[in-house]
Amino acid sequence: MNSNEYVLKDNDFIVSKTDPKGYITYCNRIFVEAAGWSRFELIGANHNIIRHPHMPKIAFKILWDLIQSKKEFFGFVKNLRKNGGFYWVFAYITPDLDLNGNIVGYTSFRKKPNTEGVRQIEPIYKELLEAEKRGGIAESYELLKKLLSANDENVIEKYHKLVFDLQKGI
Repeated sequence: MNSNEYVLKDNDFIVSKTDPKGYITYCNRIFVEAAGWSRFELIGANHNIIRHPHMPKIAFKILWDLIQSKKEFFGFVKNLRKNGGFYWVFAYITPDLDLNGNIVGYTSFRKKPNTEGVRQIEPIYKELLEAEKRGGIAESYELLKKLLSANDENVIEKYHKLVFDLQKGI
């Protein structure tokens, strides 16, 4: 474990809710503890307050594309703590819909990720970040497709299969 890393307990379950633009409207105690900000600092802040610079932007593009089209997102996410440290989560994010099917917000559930899965996803994220530095999100996306042996039609399906397999330890 890195001395700057906060590690979730096996039974920790982080929950947060945002409005449609990503501003936090609810966060549970475990989220407050992991992030290191007070509840007062988190409520009303954009959820990207915990976005770690080691996370490739393509991961968040996929996330937003999915949830804005009323689909679910699963993935490994490295989050930034207030003190400059970090913590890893396995995230599940879903849109909240009203009775007419309109998106009224998003709910995110996070738990402790598989340690081996994190070890395997970190170099992939590093490669995606390097591609992003060279050619932006477009180059990062092309590299992701190549790494997944995917095309535009099945990149999300293959990405989710990868993260599920890593979380299960396959």
